[in-house]
Amino acid sequence: MSTLLVALLSAVGFIVAYNTYGRYISRKIFGLSDENTVPSREMRDGVDYVPTRRWIVFGHHFTSIAGTGPIVGPAIAVFWGWLPALLWVIFGSIFIGAVHDLGSLIVSLRSRGQTIGDVAGRMISPRARILFLFILFLALAIVIGVFGLVIAVIFSVYPQTVLSVWASLPIAVALGFWLYKYNGRLMAPSLLALAIVYFMVYLGAYHLPISFQDLLGIPLFAGSDAGLIGGLSSAVVLWTLILLVYCFVASTLPVWMLLQPRDFVNSHQLVVTLLLIMGALLVAHPEFVAPAVNSHAPGDAPPLFPFLFITIACGAVSGFHCLVSSGTSSKQIEKESDAPVVGYGSMLLEGGLAVLVIIACCAGIGMGVWRLEGGDFVPITDASGAALTGQAAWAQYYGGSWVSMSLVKKVGAFIEGGANMLGALGIPIKMGIALIAVMVACFAATTLDTATRLQRYVLQELGGSVSFLPVLKNKYTATTVAVVTGGALALVPGPSGPGSGGLILWPLFGAVNQLLAGLAFMVIAFYLIRHKKPIWILAVPGILMVVLPAWAMFHQIAGWYAEGNWLLFLIGIGVEILQAWMIWEGALMWNQAKGTLPDPLPPLAHSPQGGRSC
Repeated sequence: MSTLLVALLSAVGFIVAYNTYGRYISRKIFGLSDENTVPSREMRDGVDYVPTRRWIVFGHHFTSIAGTGPIVGPAIAVFWGWLPALLWVIFGSIFIGAVHDLGSLIVSLRSRGQTIGDVAGRMISPRARILFLFILFLALAIVIGVFGLVIAVIFSVYPQTVLSVWASLPIAVALGFWLYKYNGRLMAPSLLALAIVYFMVYLGAYHLPISFQDLLGIPLFAGSDAGLIGGLSSAVVLWTLILLVYCFVASTLPVWMLLQPRDFVNSHQLVVTLLLIMGALLVAHPEFVAPAVNSHAPGDAPPLFPFLFITIACGAVSGFHCLVSSGTSSKQIEKESDAPVVGYGSMLLEGGLAVLVIIACCAGIGMGVWRLEGGDFVPITDASGAALTGQAAWAQYYGGSWVSMSLVKKVGAFIEGGANMLGALGIPIKMGIALIAVMVACFAATTLDTATRLQRYVLQELGGSVSFLPVLKNKYTATTVAVVTGGALALVPGPSGPGSGGLILWPLFGAVNQLLAGLAFMVIAFYLIRHKKPIWILAVPGILMVVLPAWAMFHQIAGWYAEGNWLLFLIGIGVEILQAWMIWEGALMWNQAKGTLPDPLPPLAHSPQGGRSC
C-alpha cells in the first residue's frame, strides 16, 4: 500500500475530526466562552501562572506531550504489523486521546489551574484526591526514569546530537527574555533561533560530536558484572546524572524563561521535520516492507490484544497528557477559546507524528540499515556485499526476539528510517540522522523537565494533604525528591549493568499511563454530571482505558512474579490496588454527585501579580 496515500488520508482525517468532533465537544459539551476567567489571569504570579499567546502554549503543550512516546511506542508495536498500529493511532487519537486531553484541560481551567489530582478531590471526594496523587507520583516517577534514559541513550549512540540540544537552552533563555521582559515580536526571533539550532546540528554532525566513549574511554554500558559502583562509570549513566541536574534547574525556573520559548522553537523543529518527511514521501513514495498484520510475531512477544493499546500510548491516548493539560498548560492559556487548539489539536498532531513514525519504521527502514564505523554511517550488507534493502532490511532490524530488541533499536528505527527517506531529498544520511535524532532528543528533554515540574506540583500537594509529609510543601525539597526517585528508576540494573534495566520500565510505563487516562476520564465524567452535562462521549473511551490496561497489567504482574522481578511486581500490585480503590470511591459518590455542584473554590489568599503576557 502507498505510504503517501496513508499519510495524506490520515492528515485529512485529523483535520476533519478537529473541525467537527473537536468543535462539537468544545461548544456543545463544555460550552467554552471567553467571558470566563482563566487561571493565568486570576492567579498570575509570573512563574507558573503566565497569560501566554495561543501558539506559544501550543508549542509547549505539544512538545511536552509528544516526547519519545509516539516514537518508541509505534516502533515497538509494528512487531504486530503496521495496520493494527495505524488504526489504533488514528481512531484512538480522534475519539479517545484528544477528548481526554481537552477534557482534562477544561476541568483544570475551571478549577483555578488545579492538577487533575486536586480536581478529583473536589469532583469525587477528598480521599480520591489522595489516591489519585499517589498514582500520579508513581506514573511521573516512571516517566522521568524512562525519558531520562531515552535521552541518555540518544546522546551516547548519536553523539552528533549533544552540541545542538545543549546549545538550544541558552538560545531559548535569550528568546524568553526578549519576549517577556521586552515584549518583543515572536516569529522572526524564533525562526532565527531555529536557524542557529540547525547550524549547531551541522557542526555536531560533521565537526563536533561529543562522546563520553571517545573523550573518557568508557563504554555505553559497563556490563552486568561491573557491580553498582563500576556500573556508574558508563556513558548512559553519566548522561542520565547530568540530565537529572538539568531537570532540577529547568523545572524550578519560571515558565517564560526556558520552558515556553524552548518548546516553541522545538515545535518549529517538528514542523520542519514533518514537512521534510512529507516531501520525501512525495519524491520517494516508498512502499511498506513490513507485513500489514504480522501473524509470525516473535514467540516471546505478548498478545496483540490488549498489549497494542498500552504499547502505543502517547500516539493514541496517554494519561500523562492529563498532567500536562492540568499541570502547566491550564496555567498559561490566555482565554478559553484557545483550549481546543491546545488540547484537541495537539493530540491530533501527535497522532500525525505517530503515523509518520510507523511509515519510517515499516517503509523507511526498507531503504537501508546502517552501522556507525569510524565516525561515518556505512550500510549493512548481505553475504554478497550488497546493501540490505526491502524486506531483508526490515527483517534484519525486526527479525530478533521481542525482548532482545534494545532501546537503541527502538528509538533508532524512526531516526534511521526517517533519515533514509530524507535521503530522497538529497540530504546525506549523516545529516538526516542528526536532524531527526536532535528533534527526538529535544522533545524528550521537554517531556523530562515538564514531568519533573509536574512531579513537584504533585509532591507539594501531597505535602499539604498528608500530615506526616509537610516537608514536601517546599518547592526545592519536592523537586529533589522528584529527581532522585526518577533517577533511581532510570538506573535500575539490567542485563548490561546499571542503566540498561530502565528499559524494562517501558511496559510498566504503558500500563500505568493508560490506567491514569481511565481515571482522568472518570474525573472528567464527574465534572460533567455535576454540571448536568451529557457524558456519552466518555463512556466507551473511559471503559476501554480502565479495562484494557488493567488486563495487560495483570498479565505483566503474573510474568514478573514468575521471573522474581519483585520491584516491578510490587509497583504493579500497588498501582492496581490504588486504581481499584479509586474506582470504588467513584462508585460510592456517583448518585450523590449527579446534578450537585462541587464545593466552591476557597477565596484567594493574595492578589495576583501583574505583568506582561508572554
